[in-house]
Amino acid sequence: MKRPKELRRQWLLEKFGFVNALTTSHVSSCVWVHAVSVGEVMAVIALLKKIKEKYPRKVLLLTTITDTGQKIAKERSPEGTNILYMPFDIPVILRRFFRKIRPELLIILETELWPNLFRVSRQFRVPVILLNGRISEKSFRGYKKSSFFMKKILSNVDLFCMQTEVYAERIKSIGVDNGKIKILGNFKFDIKPPLKVPEWSDKIKGPVIIAGSTHDGEEELITSIFIRLKKDFPDLNLILAPRHPDRFKDVEALLKLKRLPFVKCSAFSGRLITSNVELLKGIIILLDSVGELSAVYGISDIAIIGKSFRGYGGQNPLEPAYWGKPLICGPHMENFPFIEDFYSKGAAIKVNEEGLYSALKELLLSPEKAKEIGLKAQQLYRKNTGAVDRAMEVLDDYIRE
Repeated sequence: MKRPKELRRQWLLEKFGFVNALTTSHVSSCVWVHAVSVGEVMAVIALLKKIKEKYPRKVLLLTTITDTGQKIAKERSPEGTNILYMPFDIPVILRRFFRKIRPELLIILETELWPNLFRVSRQFRVPVILLNGRISEKSFRGYKKSSFFMKKILSNVDLFCMQTEVYAERIKSIGVDNGKIKILGNFKFDIKPPLKVPEWSDKIKGPVIIAGSTHDGEEELITSIFIRLKKDFPDLNLILAPRHPDRFKDVEALLKLKRLPFVKCSAFSGRLITSNVELLKGIIILLDSVGELSAVYGISDIAIIGKSFRGYGGQNPLEPAYWGKPLICGPHMENFPFIEDFYSKGAAIKVNEEGLYSALKELLLSPEKAKEIGLKAQQLYRKNTGAVDRAMEVLDDYIRE
Protein backbone atom coordinates (compact mmCIF):
# COMPACT_ATOMS: atom_id res chain seq x y z
CA MET A 1 0.00 0.00 0.00
CA LYS A 2 3.00 2.30 0.39
CA ARG A 3 3.69 1.96 -3.32
CA PRO A 4 2.21 4.33 -5.91
CA LYS A 5 -1.10 3.02 -7.26
CA GLU A 6 0.32 2.46 -10.73
CA LEU A 7 2.91 0.01 -9.32
CA ARG A 8 0.71 -2.06 -7.01
CA ARG A 9 -0.76 -4.45 -9.55
CA GLN A 10 2.59 -5.02 -11.27
CA TRP A 11 4.28 -5.59 -7.90
CA LEU A 12 1.66 -8.13 -6.75
CA LEU A 13 1.68 -10.10 -10.00
CA GLU A 14 5.47 -10.30 -10.20
CA LYS A 15 5.99 -11.04 -6.49
CA PHE A 16 3.63 -14.02 -6.89
CA GLY A 17 5.41 -15.21 -10.03
CA PHE A 18 2.71 -14.30 -12.54
CA VAL A 19 4.86 -13.05 -15.42
CA ASN A 20 4.82 -13.43 -19.17
CA ALA A 21 7.16 -15.94 -20.74
CA LEU A 22 10.35 -14.28 -21.95
CA THR A 23 11.05 -14.33 -25.68
CA THR A 24 14.04 -16.64 -26.15
CA SER A 25 15.87 -17.85 -29.23
CA HIS A 26 16.15 -21.38 -27.82
CA VAL A 27 15.35 -23.30 -24.66
CA SER A 28 17.05 -22.04 -21.48
CA SER A 29 18.67 -18.97 -23.01
CA CYS A 30 17.86 -16.48 -20.23
CA VAL A 31 20.60 -15.13 -17.98
CA TRP A 32 18.94 -13.99 -14.76
CA VAL A 33 20.68 -11.40 -12.57
CA HIS A 34 19.30 -10.37 -9.18
CA ALA A 35 20.32 -7.06 -7.57
CA VAL A 36 18.32 -5.96 -4.54
CA SER A 37 18.41 -2.15 -4.73
CA VAL A 38 20.07 0.95 -6.21
CA GLY A 39 23.64 0.21 -5.11
CA GLU A 40 23.65 -3.35 -6.42
CA VAL A 41 21.91 -2.35 -9.65
CA MET A 42 24.48 0.38 -10.28
CA ALA A 43 27.28 -2.12 -9.60
CA VAL A 44 25.96 -4.71 -12.06
CA ILE A 45 25.17 -2.44 -15.04
CA ALA A 46 28.68 -2.75 -16.48
CA LEU A 47 28.45 -6.54 -16.27
CA LEU A 48 25.05 -6.58 -18.00
CA LYS A 49 26.46 -4.50 -20.85
CA LYS A 50 29.39 -6.87 -21.30
CA ILE A 51 27.11 -9.93 -21.29
CA LYS A 52 24.87 -8.28 -23.89
CA GLU A 53 27.87 -7.40 -26.04
CA LYS A 54 29.45 -10.84 -25.89
CA TYR A 55 26.24 -12.88 -26.01
CA PRO A 56 23.81 -10.74 -28.05
CA ARG A 57 21.32 -13.61 -28.53
CA LYS A 58 20.91 -14.13 -24.81
CA VAL A 59 17.85 -12.76 -23.04
CA LEU A 60 18.76 -10.74 -19.95
CA LEU A 61 16.53 -10.61 -16.89
CA LEU A 62 17.26 -8.23 -14.02
CA THR A 63 15.20 -8.53 -10.83
CA THR A 64 15.18 -6.13 -7.89
CA ILE A 65 13.41 -5.84 -4.54
CA THR A 66 12.96 -2.08 -4.23
CA ASP A 67 11.07 0.43 -6.37
CA THR A 68 14.14 2.66 -6.56
CA GLY A 69 16.14 -0.31 -7.80
CA GLN A 70 13.51 -0.83 -10.51
CA LYS A 71 13.73 2.81 -11.56
CA ILE A 72 17.51 2.81 -11.92
CA ALA A 73 17.43 -0.58 -13.66
CA LYS A 74 15.02 0.77 -16.29
CA GLU A 75 17.14 3.88 -16.82
CA ARG A 76 20.59 2.29 -16.95
CA SER A 77 20.24 -1.33 -18.19
CA PRO A 78 21.18 -2.33 -21.74
CA GLU A 79 18.37 -2.06 -24.26
CA GLY A 80 16.12 -5.12 -24.25
CA THR A 81 16.80 -6.12 -20.64
CA ASN A 82 13.71 -7.56 -18.95
CA ILE A 83 13.18 -5.93 -15.54
CA LEU A 84 10.94 -7.53 -12.91
CA TYR A 85 10.44 -7.63 -9.16
CA MET A 86 12.02 -10.61 -7.42
CA PRO A 87 9.29 -13.14 -6.50
CA PHE A 88 8.65 -14.10 -2.91
CA ASP A 89 11.04 -16.78 -1.65
CA ILE A 90 8.29 -19.42 -1.57
CA PRO A 91 8.80 -22.68 -3.51
CA VAL A 92 5.44 -22.83 -5.32
CA ILE A 93 5.85 -19.21 -6.48
CA LEU A 94 9.46 -19.72 -7.51
CA ARG A 95 8.65 -22.85 -9.51
CA ARG A 96 5.98 -20.94 -11.41
CA PHE A 97 8.53 -18.17 -12.11
CA PHE A 98 11.23 -20.62 -13.27
CA ARG A 99 8.85 -22.36 -15.67
CA LYS A 100 8.03 -19.01 -17.26
CA ILE A 101 11.49 -17.51 -17.62
CA ARG A 102 13.47 -20.74 -18.21
CA PRO A 103 16.86 -19.43 -16.97
CA GLU A 104 20.12 -21.15 -17.83
CA LEU A 105 22.06 -19.24 -15.16
CA LEU A 106 21.21 -17.28 -12.01
CA ILE A 107 23.61 -14.55 -10.84
CA ILE A 108 23.14 -13.12 -7.35
CA LEU A 109 24.79 -9.83 -6.33
CA GLU A 110 26.58 -9.32 -3.01
CA THR A 111 24.82 -10.89 0.00
CA GLU A 112 21.39 -11.83 -1.27
CA LEU A 113 21.02 -15.29 0.26
CA TRP A 114 17.60 -16.82 -0.47
CA PRO A 115 17.16 -20.41 0.84
CA ASN A 116 14.22 -21.49 -1.34
CA LEU A 117 15.52 -19.68 -4.43
CA PHE A 118 18.78 -21.62 -4.23
CA ARG A 119 16.97 -24.92 -3.60
CA VAL A 120 14.52 -24.45 -6.49
CA SER A 121 17.42 -23.45 -8.77
CA ARG A 122 19.05 -26.78 -7.98
CA GLN A 123 15.78 -28.60 -8.71
CA PHE A 124 15.63 -26.92 -12.13
CA ARG A 125 19.35 -27.62 -12.68
CA VAL A 126 20.14 -23.92 -12.98
CA PRO A 127 23.66 -22.99 -11.80
CA VAL A 128 23.83 -20.24 -9.17
CA ILE A 129 26.78 -17.84 -8.96
CA LEU A 130 27.25 -15.22 -6.27
CA LEU A 131 29.15 -12.24 -7.73
CA ASN A 132 30.68 -9.25 -5.95
CA GLY A 133 30.17 -11.18 -2.73
CA ARG A 134 30.63 -9.59 0.65
CA ILE A 135 29.68 -10.43 4.22
CA SER A 136 29.71 -7.63 6.76
CA GLU A 137 31.09 -8.33 10.21
CA LYS A 138 27.59 -8.03 11.68
CA SER A 139 26.10 -10.51 9.19
CA PHE A 140 29.05 -12.83 9.67
CA ARG A 141 28.42 -13.06 13.40
CA GLY A 142 24.79 -13.95 12.71
CA TYR A 143 25.65 -16.56 10.10
CA LYS A 144 28.22 -18.19 12.38
CA LYS A 145 25.54 -18.75 15.02
CA SER A 146 23.48 -20.70 12.49
CA SER A 147 26.35 -22.16 10.45
CA PHE A 148 24.74 -25.62 10.17
CA PHE A 149 21.65 -24.09 8.56
CA MET A 150 23.70 -21.68 6.43
CA LYS A 151 26.01 -24.43 5.19
CA LYS A 152 22.99 -26.33 3.87
CA ILE A 153 21.66 -23.22 2.08
CA LEU A 154 25.02 -22.31 0.58
CA SER A 155 25.59 -25.86 -0.69
CA ASN A 156 23.12 -25.04 -3.49
CA VAL A 157 25.36 -22.25 -4.81
CA ASP A 158 27.88 -23.33 -7.44
CA LEU A 159 30.44 -20.54 -7.08
CA PHE A 160 31.16 -17.66 -4.69
CA CYS A 161 33.09 -14.78 -6.25
CA MET A 162 34.02 -12.54 -3.36
CA GLN A 163 35.31 -8.95 -3.31
CA THR A 164 38.23 -9.47 -0.93
CA GLU A 165 40.23 -12.13 0.89
CA VAL A 166 38.52 -11.14 4.14
CA TYR A 167 35.08 -11.89 2.70
CA ALA A 168 36.40 -15.11 1.14
CA GLU A 169 37.64 -16.30 4.55
CA ARG A 170 34.28 -15.46 6.13
CA ILE A 171 32.28 -17.45 3.59
CA LYS A 172 34.72 -20.31 3.96
CA SER A 173 34.40 -20.37 7.73
CA ILE A 174 30.60 -20.60 7.41
CA GLY A 175 31.08 -23.87 5.57
CA VAL A 176 31.71 -23.24 1.87
CA ASP A 177 34.33 -25.45 0.27
CA ASN A 178 37.47 -23.55 -0.70
CA GLY A 179 37.24 -24.89 -4.26
CA LYS A 180 33.98 -22.97 -4.77
CA ILE A 181 35.47 -19.59 -3.80
CA LYS A 182 37.20 -17.02 -6.00
CA ILE A 183 38.40 -13.47 -5.25
CA LEU A 184 37.62 -11.08 -8.11
CA GLY A 185 37.59 -7.59 -6.56
CA ASN A 186 34.78 -5.08 -6.18
CA PHE A 187 32.38 -4.27 -9.04
CA LYS A 188 31.82 -0.82 -7.60
CA PHE A 189 35.30 0.22 -8.76
CA ASP A 190 33.99 -0.36 -12.31
CA ILE A 191 30.94 1.89 -11.96
CA LYS A 192 31.17 4.77 -14.41
CA PRO A 193 28.83 7.63 -13.39
CA PRO A 194 27.15 9.65 -16.16
CA LEU A 195 29.65 12.16 -17.50
CA LYS A 196 26.95 14.77 -17.98
CA VAL A 197 26.03 16.62 -14.81
CA PRO A 198 22.50 18.07 -14.49
CA GLU A 199 21.97 21.37 -16.32
CA TRP A 200 20.88 23.18 -13.17
CA SER A 201 24.34 22.66 -11.71
CA ASP A 202 25.72 25.22 -14.17
CA LYS A 203 24.01 27.94 -12.16
CA ILE A 204 25.67 27.14 -8.85
CA LYS A 205 28.13 29.81 -7.79
CA GLY A 206 30.62 29.35 -4.98
CA PRO A 207 32.12 26.23 -3.35
CA VAL A 208 29.91 23.14 -3.02
CA ILE A 209 29.78 20.57 -0.24
CA ILE A 210 27.71 17.50 -1.03
CA ALA A 211 26.42 15.15 1.66
CA GLY A 212 25.51 11.96 -0.19
CA SER A 213 23.14 9.17 0.89
CA THR A 214 22.52 10.71 4.31
CA HIS A 215 20.53 8.93 7.01
CA ASP A 216 18.27 10.08 9.82
CA GLY A 217 20.02 12.60 12.08
CA GLU A 218 22.85 13.40 9.67
CA GLU A 219 21.01 16.24 7.96
CA GLU A 220 20.57 17.93 11.34
CA LEU A 221 24.30 17.56 12.04
CA ILE A 222 25.46 18.72 8.61
CA THR A 223 23.10 21.70 8.31
CA SER A 224 24.20 22.92 11.76
CA ILE A 225 27.82 22.82 10.60
CA PHE A 226 26.85 24.48 7.31
CA ILE A 227 25.38 27.43 9.25
CA ARG A 228 28.68 27.83 11.14
CA LEU A 229 30.75 27.61 7.97
CA LYS A 230 28.64 30.23 6.20
CA LYS A 231 29.98 32.88 8.59
CA ASP A 232 33.41 32.53 6.97
CA PHE A 233 32.25 31.35 3.52
CA PRO A 234 29.05 33.26 2.65
CA ASP A 235 28.91 31.84 -0.89
CA LEU A 236 29.10 28.24 0.34
CA ASN A 237 26.50 25.82 -1.05
CA LEU A 238 25.33 22.52 0.40
CA ILE A 239 23.70 19.70 -1.57
CA LEU A 240 21.78 17.29 0.65
CA ALA A 241 20.98 13.88 -0.85
CA PRO A 242 18.98 11.68 1.56
CA ARG A 243 19.52 7.96 0.97
CA HIS A 244 15.85 6.96 0.95
CA PRO A 245 13.19 8.76 -1.13
CA ASP A 246 10.62 8.36 1.65
CA ARG A 247 12.73 10.73 3.75
CA PHE A 248 12.70 13.62 1.25
CA LYS A 249 9.69 15.22 2.93
CA ASP A 250 11.19 14.81 6.42
CA VAL A 251 14.39 16.56 5.37
CA GLU A 252 12.38 19.30 3.68
CA ALA A 253 10.42 19.79 6.92
CA LEU A 254 13.70 20.02 8.86
CA LEU A 255 15.03 22.75 6.55
CA LYS A 256 11.79 24.71 6.90
CA LEU A 257 11.87 24.32 10.68
CA LYS A 258 15.42 25.70 10.79
CA ARG A 259 14.39 28.49 8.38
CA LEU A 260 17.26 27.74 6.05
CA PRO A 261 17.25 28.95 2.44
CA PHE A 262 16.85 25.90 0.21
CA VAL A 263 15.53 24.76 -3.13
CA LYS A 264 14.48 21.30 -4.27
CA CYS A 265 16.08 20.04 -7.45
CA SER A 266 12.68 18.66 -8.49
CA ALA A 267 11.58 22.30 -8.84
CA PHE A 268 13.95 22.63 -11.79
CA SER A 269 11.94 20.00 -13.72
CA GLY A 270 14.94 19.34 -15.95
CA ARG A 271 14.92 22.93 -17.21
CA LEU A 272 18.01 25.13 -17.22
CA ILE A 273 17.55 28.09 -14.90
CA THR A 274 18.03 31.21 -16.99
CA SER A 275 17.41 33.91 -14.45
CA ASN A 276 17.95 34.73 -10.79
CA VAL A 277 21.49 33.34 -10.63
CA GLU A 278 21.61 34.28 -6.95
CA LEU A 279 19.12 31.50 -6.29
CA LEU A 280 21.93 28.96 -6.34
CA LYS A 281 24.52 30.90 -4.39
CA GLY A 282 25.03 30.35 -0.68
CA ILE A 283 22.07 27.97 -0.56
CA ILE A 284 21.05 24.43 0.29
CA ILE A 285 19.88 22.21 -2.56
CA LEU A 286 17.76 19.22 -1.59
CA LEU A 287 18.44 16.45 -4.10
CA ASP A 288 14.96 14.93 -4.04
CA SER A 289 15.50 12.65 -7.01
CA VAL A 290 16.71 9.11 -7.60
CA GLY A 291 19.72 8.28 -9.75
CA GLU A 292 21.30 11.74 -10.06
CA LEU A 293 23.68 11.61 -7.11
CA SER A 294 26.54 9.86 -8.94
CA ALA A 295 26.60 12.62 -11.57
CA VAL A 296 26.07 15.46 -9.10
CA TYR A 297 29.24 14.45 -7.24
CA GLY A 298 31.05 15.82 -10.29
CA ILE A 299 30.17 19.42 -9.38
CA SER A 300 31.17 19.21 -5.71
CA ASP A 301 34.32 20.46 -4.04
CA ILE A 302 34.04 18.20 -0.98
CA ALA A 303 32.02 15.00 -0.49
CA ILE A 304 30.67 13.86 2.88
CA ILE A 305 29.75 10.16 2.93
CA GLY A 306 26.37 9.41 4.50
CA LYS A 307 25.47 6.75 7.06
CA SER A 308 28.97 7.05 8.47
CA PHE A 309 28.13 9.51 11.28
CA ARG A 310 24.65 8.41 12.32
CA GLY A 311 23.80 4.83 11.55
CA TYR A 312 26.10 1.96 10.75
CA GLY A 313 28.11 0.77 7.78
CA GLY A 314 28.52 3.87 5.64
CA GLN A 315 27.63 4.43 1.98
CA ASN A 316 29.57 4.01 -1.25
CA PRO A 317 32.57 6.42 -1.36
CA LEU A 318 33.64 5.38 -4.86
CA GLU A 319 31.38 7.68 -6.88
CA PRO A 320 33.03 10.88 -5.58
CA ALA A 321 36.41 9.12 -5.83
CA TYR A 322 35.72 8.54 -9.53
CA TRP A 323 35.39 12.31 -9.95
CA GLY A 324 38.54 13.00 -7.93
CA LYS A 325 36.76 14.62 -4.99
CA PRO A 326 38.12 14.69 -1.41
CA LEU A 327 36.18 12.30 0.82
CA ILE A 328 35.19 12.93 4.42
CA CYS A 329 33.87 9.89 6.27
CA GLY A 330 32.52 9.39 9.75
CA PRO A 331 33.67 6.61 12.08
CA HIS A 332 31.19 4.03 10.71
CA MET A 333 32.30 2.73 7.31
CA GLU A 334 32.16 -0.96 8.21
CA ASN A 335 30.47 -2.00 4.94
CA PHE A 336 33.39 -0.65 2.91
CA PRO A 337 36.57 -2.07 4.44
CA PHE A 338 38.63 -0.90 1.46
CA ILE A 339 38.25 2.63 2.86
CA GLU A 340 41.11 1.83 5.24
CA ASP A 341 43.41 1.83 2.21
CA PHE A 342 42.10 5.29 1.30
CA TYR A 343 42.80 6.56 4.83
CA SER A 344 46.34 5.16 4.92
CA LYS A 345 47.21 6.70 1.55
CA GLY A 346 45.76 10.13 2.34
CA ALA A 347 42.90 9.66 -0.13
CA ALA A 348 40.14 10.21 2.43
CA ILE A 349 39.68 11.81 5.85
CA LYS A 350 38.10 10.04 8.81
CA VAL A 351 36.55 12.23 11.51
CA ASN A 352 33.94 11.99 14.24
CA GLU A 353 31.00 14.39 14.56
CA GLU A 354 33.02 16.85 16.63
CA GLY A 355 35.79 16.96 14.02
CA LEU A 356 33.61 17.42 10.96
CA TYR A 357 33.46 21.23 11.16
CA SER A 358 37.25 21.59 11.43
CA ALA A 359 37.89 19.15 8.58
CA LEU A 360 35.51 20.98 6.26
CA LYS A 361 36.88 24.39 7.17
CA GLU A 362 40.47 23.27 6.59
CA LEU A 363 39.66 21.97 3.09
CA LEU A 364 37.69 25.10 2.21
CA LEU A 365 40.63 27.25 3.29
CA SER A 366 43.08 25.09 1.37
CA PRO A 367 41.68 24.12 -2.06
CA GLU A 368 45.13 22.78 -3.03
CA LYS A 369 45.00 20.23 -0.21
CA ALA A 370 41.45 19.25 -1.14
CA LYS A 371 42.52 18.74 -4.74
CA GLU A 372 45.49 16.60 -3.66
CA ILE A 373 43.28 14.32 -1.53
CA GLY A 374 40.78 14.00 -4.37
CA LEU A 375 43.50 13.10 -6.86
CA LYS A 376 44.78 10.33 -4.57
CA ALA A 377 41.22 8.98 -4.26
CA GLN A 378 40.86 8.95 -8.03
CA GLN A 379 44.18 7.14 -8.47
CA LEU A 380 43.14 4.43 -5.99
CA TYR A 381 39.82 4.08 -7.75
CA ARG A 382 41.49 3.51 -11.11
CA LYS A 383 44.04 1.11 -9.64
CA ASN A 384 41.31 -1.24 -8.40
CA THR A 385 39.20 -1.52 -11.56
CA GLY A 386 38.83 -4.76 -13.52
CA ALA A 387 36.51 -6.92 -11.37
CA VAL A 388 33.82 -6.99 -14.06
CA ASP A 389 36.28 -8.28 -16.68
CA ARG A 390 37.40 -11.01 -14.29
CA ALA A 391 33.78 -11.94 -13.66
CA MET A 392 33.17 -12.27 -17.41
CA GLU A 393 35.99 -14.81 -17.60
CA VAL A 394 34.20 -16.84 -14.93
CA LEU A 395 30.81 -16.58 -16.66
CA ASP A 396 32.24 -17.92 -19.91
CA ASP A 397 32.22 -21.38 -18.28
CA TYR A 398 28.48 -21.11 -17.54
CA ILE A 399 26.92 -19.27 -20.49
CA ARG A 400 26.38 -21.30 -23.64
CA GLU A 401 27.06 -19.67 -26.98
